[in-house]
Order: sequence, then structure tokens, then C-alpha cells
Amino acid sequence: MLMRDVVLLVFIAFVTSACSSESDSDSDTDVVTSSSGKGVKIHSWQTANGAKVMYVNAPQLPMVDIRLVFNAGSARDGEQKGLARLTNSMLSQSAGNWSTDQIAERFEEVGAKFSVSSLRDMAALTLRTLTDATLLKQSLDTFKTVLTQPVFNEDELKRKKAHQLIAIQNQLQSPGSIAKNTFYQGVYNEHAYAHPDIGTKETVTALNRDDLMTFYKRYYVTKNMTIAIVGNVEQKQARQLADELTADLQQGVKANKIPEMVFAKKPQVIHKDYEATQTHILVGQLGMKRGDSDYYNLYVGNHILGGSGFGSRIMQEIREKRGLAYSSYSYFRPMQTNGPFIMGLQTKTAKTQEALDVLNDTLLGFIKNGPTKEELEHSKKNITGGFPLRVDSNKDISEYLAVIGFYDLPLDYLNTFNDKVNAVTVESIKDAFNRRVHPDKLLTVTVGRAQ
Repeated sequence: MLMRDVVLLVFIAFVTSACSSESDSDSDTDVVTSSSGKGVKIHSWQTANGAKVMYVNAPQLPMVDIRLVFNAGSARDGEQKGLARLTNSMLSQSAGNWSTDQIAERFEEVGAKFSVSSLRDMAALTLRTLTDATLLKQSLDTFKTVLTQPVFNEDELKRKKAHQLIAIQNQLQSPGSIAKNTFYQGVYNEHAYAHPDIGTKETVTALNRDDLMTFYKRYYVTKNMTIAIVGNVEQKQARQLADELTADLQQGVKANKIPEMVFAKKPQVIHKDYEATQTHILVGQLGMKRGDSDYYNLYVGNHILGGSGFGSRIMQEIREKRGLAYSSYSYFRPMQTNGPFIMGLQTKTAKTQEALDVLNDTLLGFIKNGPTKEELEHSKKNITGGFPLRVDSNKDISEYLAVIGFYDLPLDYLNTFNDKVNAVTVESIKDAFNRRVHPDKLLTVTVGRAQ
């Protein structure tokens, strides 16, 4: 019998057993069990070599999700823009004595899923695997080898660089990407968040194997690491998993703190010429960071302003009343230091100024008057009612755990989320927006034909 057939039989047997005994069990579980989001019991500890572990027991399925997060995003690139992303992507290639194909086959044989990803703040490796002892062992052995024994093969590095350079070229031809990259550059100037995580043609072309190995050795260390474990493993086994995965990693030191940014003192307008029938518009400024004291007021307020689709103020004013754009929106992106606050849309070139005027007037009116009580109550119900859907799988919870651990958020974050949303008032939203959003100092980026 093939290994993949064994995997299927193990899964079917577990599900059949679980379904037949479900009605006889009244024991509590450690996952979300109510619409309030209460019920997520998070355990946290440090491994002997300094890695932070976040763990939730979820015994419903014979699976475990493991997410390893490092403070190794593009904010750590320095002058070698694109280095963090390239290093992270190479971790899916050859490792130890195994080729890229052999690694993929080892995961596939036991029904496991492996992936890597990289953002401005963090870089991650993820594994989803069955918890049958034999299958789990092969998954973990492969995962650990990928993590601790990257090869950074020269031929594979050339291919990955070529892929990244193609992606860079695609961004240079995309008005949406041009607008986004211009906005980040305009808001962050020389800050670590200013450049696109994908890098530039010049910087990526110059990267070599030694650069990747140096970056890996500096940032892929246990003191710079958060481990999220969610699934059908007891806490003792979770501790063993964390210890095993980190045993061969260097302890190292935590990455330096990301410098704070100073808010702009005056407005700025940047236009990029692009031959198209529509203009891409982004307007915004610095926003907030993770764990910000104004987080819930700004989050709920933005849900009303431009974060709730067709029900939002911006969508109503831009699309429903005037037909200026198919889609319009606003959002805060909290990061280690203040991430951006962005409002955006696309409109016909001839309607660019009208759309900008409506967008800015909508923001001004919201800052001055805040939401109505009806808007606030509707948004609270929408946010809290949809919250269970955002944590309805082990994968979702593992992603939240990684964020909670990485940004040092309270362990009761998931359980108190809805209560804190419900505590927001019209006046607290007005106060937060008046203090934190400055319509007289916004950056406006337009990409399209000059008018």
C-alpha cells in the first residue's frame, strides 16, 4: 500500500470515529465555541534556546498546523532590497541531502502541505500535517531540514532571482503596483518600509549566495522567532515539537527595533504618467501600529468609513451616489511601527479631480461628525458576527497566534476582541480620528494620464 493511501485511511478512520461519538461528548475544547469568540485558550512559553511558542489544543481533526515566524521581512533588507524575500523563497528549495523535488515528494507522500511567505515585517514557514505518528515524523523531519539546513543552490538561486526580476518588471507595468509603491515611498521616504519587499532590478540582480546565507544566519535564529502550534497534539507534545524544530538553530539575537516615523508636516501630491483610460488614486498618511491604544476605535471607525464594502461611507458617496468608481475603500495596516492609512479607488481620467474631492470631503465629514449611532451599531454587529468565521479553522487560529506572539499582543486578544469592539462609541471614534488622521497633511498619489 502506498504511503498516500495510508494517509487517506488514517484520516477517514479518525473522522468516522469522531462523528460516531460526537453526540456522547460534552467536554470543552480549546477553540472558538461561541459567537462572542470566547473559548480560545492560548498557552505560551519559551523554548530553552529562546524561541517564543504559542499553542492551542484543537483535537477535532487528526491534524496540526505549525507556523514559524521570524522578524525577517523586507524591513531588514537594508540597501540590499529584495534580499529578505529571496532568502525566504529559497527555503522551499534544496535542503540537507534532498533536492527540491525530493522535499516536495516527502511532504506529498504523507499528505502534508508546506509553504513560505515574506512581508515587510515578517517571514514565515508553515506546515499542515496529519498527527499519525509515522506521518508526523516524516513531515517534521522534512520541515526541520528545510528550516535548519538550507543549501541555497547556485542554479536554483539563479532561477529564483529570474522569477523575482520578472515580478519586478510586472510591477513596473501595473498602474496599481506603481501607485502602491509610490505611496509607500512617499509616506516612508528613507524608512525601512519605504521600498517594495520584492526589491528593484538593480538590487536583486546584485544579490548572491553569500548575501542570502548571511541574512539567514542573522535573522533565522531562535531569539528572533515565534512558533504557533494549533491542532490535535497535547501541550507536552507541542513542547517536544517546538524543542525538536529549534534544536539545531542558532540562538542568535532579536532583530533591532524598527525606527518610528514622524508624521508629515504638509500635504504632498505625486502624479505618475501612465497611458490608461482610468486613474489609480491612493490618499493617506501614517496610521497605527500593532497593539496601538487607539486600535479598536480606528478599526471600527474605518469599518464605517471605507472598510465594509457597499455599506461604507466612501463606497456610498463614490459609487452608489455618483458612479465615479466600481470599487473604493479605506484601511489601516498596523505593523511594528505605524503602518499606513490608505483610501483608494480607480476612476475615469476625466473624473479624477471630482473623485478626489468627494473622497476628501467624505473623510473631512467623518472626522468632524463621526459615525451615526445607527452606522456604529450596524458595524459592531457586522464585525462581531463575522468574527467566528475568521477563526473557524486551525489554519486561521495559527495565523492569529503568530501575529499575537510576533507583536506581543495580549494572550486574551481573541477572547476579548468582540468585547472591545462593542465598547467603542461614537465619541471615542471621533476623538481617535481627530487626533490620528490629518486631512491637511495627506499624501495623494495618482497614476494615469495627465489632465
